[in-house]
Amino acid sequence: MHKIPASQRQARMRSENPWWSGPPRTGRTYRAMRRRAYFRRFAKLVKEENVRRAIVLMGPRRVGKTVLLQHMIQKLLGQGIPPHSVAYLSLDQPLYANLSIEEIARHIREASGLQATEPAFLFLDEIQYLREWERHLKSFVDAHPHIKCIASGSAAAALRMKSIESGAGRFTDFLLPPLNFYEFLDLQNIRGLVRRQNGAWTCRNISALNKHFIRYMSIGGYPEVIFSETIQNDMERYVRSDIIEKVLLRDLPNLYGIRDIQELNSLFMSLAWNTAQEVSLDGLSQESGVSKPTIRRYLEYLEAAFLIKIVHRVDRSARRFRRANNFKVYLTSPAMRIALFGPIAEEGIGALAETAAFSQWFHASPNLYYSRWKNGEVDIVHLNAIQQPEWCVEVKWSDSIVKNWQAKTHLKSFLHAHPKIRAAFTTRSKAGRMELEDGSIVHYFPTSLYCYLTGLQVARGESQHKDWKIGK
Repeated sequence: MHKIPASQRQARMRSENPWWSGPPRTGRTYRAMRRRAYFRRFAKLVKEENVRRAIVLMGPRRVGKTVLLQHMIQKLLGQGIPPHSVAYLSLDQPLYANLSIEEIARHIREASGLQATEPAFLFLDEIQYLREWERHLKSFVDAHPHIKCIASGSAAAALRMKSIESGAGRFTDFLLPPLNFYEFLDLQNIRGLVRRQNGAWTCRNISALNKHFIRYMSIGGYPEVIFSETIQNDMERYVRSDIIEKVLLRDLPNLYGIRDIQELNSLFMSLAWNTAQEVSLDGLSQESGVSKPTIRRYLEYLEAAFLIKIVHRVDRSARRFRRANNFKVYLTSPAMRIALFGPIAEEGIGALAETAAFSQWFHASPNLYYSRWKNGEVDIVHLNAIQQPEWCVEVKWSDSIVKNWQAKTHLKSFLHAHPKIRAAFTTRSKAGRMELEDGSIVHYFPTSLYCYLTGLQVARGESQHKDWKIGK
């Protein structure tokens, strides 16, 4: 049997890294794409020199991980990093099969002229195609401290699990989530609707912002979708076939050895239909006929694959329950709900808006819960490091709540138990503030504006919810 010659592999490497022999830039297609708001945080991590760690870029399928890598390469080249010191490989290429990272690095040196001890940046895309990649990467980081390694891949669940298990102290995970609402507008260069004036955020045209927000809930989340009418007209095929089914039918079964794929798929469809609703292990088990331990494992798998986010419950006193039998499940992108089941009726937008509100938070992963007690519920409760509530938000998609909010939300009851925390509820288009008898303030503002500002702050790594200064 003939072996693949080194010259063939190195020729492929040169084609993937055209800046080695040509202009110091990436391909025109990548240069034309706008950078995601998360790029700034990712670039800072890549340029970090004081910590010797590899970066593992993870996230759902089709959210732009490869584009983010190419944008990072362009930034490095633009900052004067020698072109031969920057290498990118997509490991789904059959020519690289069965190579270790050490062997890959040797081929790169021979193809690019990089010296063995010269500082370099190594980008390894689709790293899940490298068998035992986590062991190879850990050893390579230890042996080559002068080389910054950035790995990425589509099998998010596998990357997450193996990074946690094997990369302690050697890997830094970076989650690239589906597009948040701020990014959805920014990538389309839709600006000027929201601005800060005299220390307060204002929306110049809430009708226009809401129109974009409804479109975001329908097609947002995936950069490729917002620029393709063809995909928008066939969201079911694109999202269901190219994103969801590849995870349910290939990634998760291969990783966890799942035999009954139909059982897993049925559970996911049930959760997707009930996004933003409270469910229980007992109820899911009775409905599906699947044991509770199996349900727990499936939920773990689906969350590891970034298809869902589980939010746990606290009581009115903000104490967690010892047995987490009841919880809420949110899709990581509201567009998945539309793609799976079609356009949603007006009365169903509330659950979709709540899903959108939570989806702005997935990168930050703060201590978010929902509070439910016998006669009430608050959708979002943030607990600080000592498990005390700092702020809470009730998500609504209605303006009628402003006239009689105390009867239509349970915030007042929750604030009686926690009078010093910041509190707000969202509306469809109204903004303002109300003062309670004890002097505490309840803010309110449109759900679309809340999602825009939260997405902006989380993507930039800014402190969230320090204040809610919203102008009318």
